[in-house]
Amino acid sequence: MSTLDLNCDMGEGFGAWTMGDDLALLDHVSSANIACGFHAGDPATMRGVVAAALARGVAVGAHPGLPDLVGFGRREMKVSPADAYAMTLYQAGALAAFARAAGGRLHHVKPHGALYNMAARDRALADALAQAVHDLDPSLVFYGLAGSAMVDAARARGLRVAEEVFADRAYEDDGRLAARGTPGAMIEDADAALAQVRLMLQGQVRARSGALVALRADTLCLHGDQPGALHFAQTLRAALAADGVTVRAP
Repeated sequence: MSTLDLNCDMGEGFGAWTMGDDLALLDHVSSANIACGFHAGDPATMRGVVAAALARGVAVGAHPGLPDLVGFGRREMKVSPADAYAMTLYQAGALAAFARAAGGRLHHVKPHGALYNMAARDRALADALAQAVHDLDPSLVFYGLAGSAMVDAARARGLRVAEEVFADRAYEDDGRLAARGTPGAMIEDADAALAQVRLMLQGQVRARSGALVALRADTLCLHGDQPGALHFAQTLRAALAADGVTVRAP
């Protein structure tokens, strides 16, 4: 592939508490997934990060999660498809309002954390999220785990889809991300992460078992809360440029 979107989860501070160097990271990514207040973020943070992204020409996305500030949205909850629809529409709609007020528009929606992982394997939840995005604005791009139920659900609704891959996460044989806490689930070595990205651009990834798994890489996630996130973003952007890969939002 000759093009790749670099997306970054950001705006994940809350009140006086900050997380990640959002302003610096915005100089190296092409799209931003901004927390909407349920798992992290607050109205002032949302407004500030939206304005900063638009000023840099970075595509603005909503990053809706489960209502779990204490667990950072990474703990699974029992939610019905109706609840998932409502919380997604609520959060993405709020972010869209901030984008519009700043003179821009919402470009995409990417679910966060446990909500993302649940919908990746549960078609009913995936359908609810896709329907919420479609009902908000059918021109929005839906970001979902490559090859997952989210991708199928979004396409079934007629949405544009960006299949997402991860440089810093290990994969299982079925294309799912290895669960956090699993040995080797997090890739902390920058060279290993870069090698994984280059393989993904060829349409495959090596699972923890050693097997090669086919996938499509439209957008690559950079976790803004990870240690060394800024250095990795700079290194990755330079390596992609050297490889002739154009970085841009889908």
